[in-house]
Amino acid sequence: MKKIQALTLSLISIALVGCFESRKNTEQLCNDNPALRCERLNMNDGQCRVPRTDLIWHRFEVLKNPTPSNHIKEYELLAEYKKCLELASQIQAIDQNNVKERRFHALVNSGDDLEALVKTIEKSNSPDALYFLWSRVGSEEARRSFLQLEGTKQLDTAEMQYALATFYTSRDQQKTRQLLLRALELTNRNNINTEVFKSLASTTYRLDRKEEAYIWAMVASEFGVPIATKHELVLLYGFEEEKYQQLQLQADTIKESIENGTFKKSQMPRFE
Repeated sequence: MKKIQALTLSLISIALVGCFESRKNTEQLCNDNPALRCERLNMNDGQCRVPRTDLIWHRFEVLKNPTPSNHIKEYELLAEYKKCLELASQIQAIDQNNVKERRFHALVNSGDDLEALVKTIEKSNSPDALYFLWSRVGSEEARRSFLQLEGTKQLDTAEMQYALATFYTSRDQQKTRQLLLRALELTNRNNINTEVFKSLASTTYRLDRKEEAYIWAMVASEFGVPIATKHELVLLYGFEEEKYQQLQLQADTIKESIENGTFKKSQMPRFE
């Protein structure tokens, strides 16, 4: 029992040291790089420490590589930080002076910084910038410019094929399916977008390709994205037991090819 207690205390000590070191390193990073604008954040506040730290370190990456994709990532991290601040600003601080005021100022600053980031991203005509401005900001001009790139090499990436599919979801189910399958063909095995499986399951079901829809539901489940319980799927599809076994084997094969980065849409079985 004493050994277990000693081990527990040791692990806690290591965790605390790691936390302290991480905070110390972040503070040093801020001191060494004024361009990170850490003074606009609620530094030395226990609330929102994780999203604040993630934001600061990513801003350091942006300083080194100010690409549109990095600015978009900064926007996402900043939005998460702002969301945390909105909750933290409602917490009544007891033992610290001016904490609530500093949180409020950090919240206002984060809103201003989000607007500034949008203006920065608007200077780019890259596909990911255009998609961001269309999908997150609601720019019709960006939407038109993005759609004009359809069929070009600029959109022939897993991310952009999926982005394009989101436009056609309510307009052309067959085209949506083709775009999603192309997205999987271009998918890097180290960066798998599991939303594609959910979209394929719903799209193929609407196309009355029920066997294929079941396969994608199984693939999604294998990747930890359950669409429904197995019992619910059985009730929904109503196949014979032998058919379920056959479809499961096909789903396993497809899952393996996606994990290996070798998926081809020609792998999809044809059903009469």
